[in-house]
Amino acid sequence: LRKAEYDFLEESRIRHIVNTYSGHISLPIELLDNGGKREKLNEGSAIWTRPASEINKDEHKEFYNHISHLPGEPWLNIHMHAEGRIEYTGLLYVPDMRPFNLFDPSRKHSVRLYVKRVFISDDCEGLMPGYLRFMRGIVDSNDLPLNISRETLQNNPILTKIGAGLVKRILSELEKKAKNDAEQYEKFWENFGAVLKEGIYEAPENHDKLLKLARFQSLNFPESLISLSDYTKNMIENQEAIYYLSGDGTSDVAKSPQLEGFKARGINVLFMTDPVDQFWLPTASNFADKPFRSITQGSSDLDNFDVSKSDKESPEDHNETSNNDMDKLVAMVKLTLGEDVKDVVVSSRLTESPVCLVAADGDVDMHFERLLRQHQQPVEDQKRVLEINPNHPLTKALSGLVAKEGASTALEDASHLLLDQARILEGEPLPDPTSFSRRLAGVLTKTLK
Repeated sequence: LRKAEYDFLEESRIRHIVNTYSGHISLPIELLDNGGKREKLNEGSAIWTRPASEINKDEHKEFYNHISHLPGEPWLNIHMHAEGRIEYTGLLYVPDMRPFNLFDPSRKHSVRLYVKRVFISDDCEGLMPGYLRFMRGIVDSNDLPLNISRETLQNNPILTKIGAGLVKRILSELEKKAKNDAEQYEKFWENFGAVLKEGIYEAPENHDKLLKLARFQSLNFPESLISLSDYTKNMIENQEAIYYLSGDGTSDVAKSPQLEGFKARGINVLFMTDPVDQFWLPTASNFADKPFRSITQGSSDLDNFDVSKSDKESPEDHNETSNNDMDKLVAMVKLTLGEDVKDVVVSSRLTESPVCLVAADGDVDMHFERLLRQHQQPVEDQKRVLEINPNHPLTKALSGLVAKEGASTALEDASHLLLDQARILEGEPLPDPTSFSRRLAGVLTKTLK
């Protein structure tokens, strides 16, 4: 050894090297101290080489804690041995908790590669895709050379086939778990669902499998998660699309006024609350021949469905407003707001709120636009469509005022307040809070006189 490398002779360094790279080889490695005492440094056995039936729960837990540096027990263990043209063994674990670096931008996995029980790398690109980076464990190959370099590993066809085999087995085991233990699978999905959904647009070859594994919060089943298969099975008559609503969190999304018309008709809506949803949805296209459709984008087709009896207006509460008066209100609001909106239309999706904002056909979804702005991505300013509920007391009163007085300062202020109210409901900042405050104060003053 060169003098600069004498630290390789230090006992602590030797122990670390043996434990890291040769802890599981069958040949014993012994350390001889100055007193002539011998100490075996390596275990001399590899748990993954034993039959799966001979490994008990405690041994799995001990090895999982050692290999993953995580506490607790594995949520799922996968022990596999592949034979044939390529031979390898894998002992993989799904953690029962989120690792601290799960959302690290590097998206590196933590599955170790061994060759004939000798450790090669814990960061082998191509062994495990980014959307399975939560997996922990080892893969031991007999077909790769011991002196393989990191550069050679990146384009190695054997490693590519091993990686494909591992992914296939992992997704198969997750599918079994989802089918046989839905409650436990929900816990897994809450921990790693946002990561697994990355594969829907990253891995076209596993697109269908990942869609089947996906679970969502929804309007009609607030207490549990729902699969796309269950969603399509429970579609109402004449429903031809899978409806979804994007937002920052389930509690906020559930309060959205855009849901009112769907709730009144018994149509379920999926809640897309993970940022990754905005990336896989455009690539997913459809599931079971049913296209995905955002309820805040484009015109609503709710007129094709009947409103449930409980949500219909009772005769005594119905104050007839002529279509002509409502058309006059829409025209007046559109003229007043001008370039602030793309259009003003009568809404079929609202039953309780007076107004809401939606994206026009072909425009970027509103939540996706906000997401891009939050990440400082360039996005063209999108004008939105203001929808007016013709059955709300406020809009009825305004339409009656238009019929009597025509355009007026009060109606102009009301038009701007309607738009600002829709912005607030959508969680968007007001472009002119001062004007909003002035108009609101004016309305309140006239009301209290």
